[in-house]
Amino acid sequence: MPRRPRIILPDVPLHIIQRGNNRQACFFADEDYCFYLDWLQEYSRKSGCAIHAYVLMTNHVHLLLTPKRKESAGNLMKLLGQRYVQYINRTYKRSGTLWEGRFRSSVIQQDTYLLTCQRYIEMNPVRAGMVKYPGDYRWSSYGVNGQGDPSKLLTQHPIYNDLGHNLKERLSAYRELFRHELEPGEIDRIRKATNGNFVLGTSRFQEEVGTILDRRVAPGKAGRPRKRM
Repeated sequence: MPRRPRIILPDVPLHIIQRGNNRQACFFADEDYCFYLDWLQEYSRKSGCAIHAYVLMTNHVHLLLTPKRKESAGNLMKLLGQRYVQYINRTYKRSGTLWEGRFRSSVIQQDTYLLTCQRYIEMNPVRAGMVKYPGDYRWSSYGVNGQGDPSKLLTQHPIYNDLGHNLKERLSAYRELFRHELEPGEIDRIRKATNGNFVLGTSRFQEEVGTILDRRVAPGKAGRPRKRM
């Protein structure tokens, strides 16, 4: 069965997940995380991707970015993946693949879901029971988006910047979003959209994207297909 082509639109936010092969670890030491972030910064600029949020878990990675061109995200993940795999194989005297096939992705309706997706990404270590608060985890963008840590990697999205008139107001408003956990339904929608390579947004937004691309961009409804008359 042929693979479904990814849904990627220039200048529209994209949530990406890349997992370790067979859910195995892809980060083994602090230096690994540091090198990955350094190369993410380098190749995101070369490929034309603005990075808004990230989290590096032990065996997978989440990125929230906006690609400048249709091919930008693919180029980023190819360059970054190859460089990182070469480093891991050389450092740990291993060979073979590190990642689980192709990365998975979902186009995000920015007005409705961008900040929800950022919260989902940065709350991953909390949901996994690794830390109690998102700011306690070193390898995520929460330190920048929620605490004001300096960063050359991240580019705040206009939706984030609209949270306040200045940095102090934006940080305070962003932290306020984390006082409440995401609803299970929201988490489920994000996961289904990303794992299925679908559009995350309202039904109207999905219809608009589907019309542009002339293809199905949302999960089909359960049940038998209707017969054509």
